Order: sequence, then C-alpha cells, then structure tokens
Amino acid sequence: MNKIIKYLREARQELAKVTWPTKQQTINSTILVIIVSVAIALFLGGADFGLNKLLEWLLENF
Repeated sequence: MNKIIKYLREARQELAKVTWPTKQQTINSTILVIIVSVAIALFLGGADFGLNKLLEWLLENF
C-alpha cells in the first residue's frame, strides 16, 4: 500500500512540473492538425482517383 501512495505522490509532483499549453495554443494546434489532415486526405484522394483513371485507361487500351 505504501508503494501505491508513494507512486501517487510522485506522479502529482511530476504533474506540477509540467508546462501545460494555453487555451489558445491548444486551439491553434488543433486547427493545424485539422488543416494538415484535410490536405493529406485531399492529396491521397486525388492520387487514388488519378491512378484509378490511369489503370482504367491502360486496361481499356492495352
């Protein structure tokens, strides 16, 4: 039981040392993640569409 209490105390002490991001930093990071995710999705979707059309064309003509 003493080990659990010691662990919880040490964990609390370590959490007190953490520099938590501000609300604005969290919002900015979230927006950035969303924008990058959408950009990658559009790129991969476009690449998939283009390669699919290329494959269809190759199969029809050869």
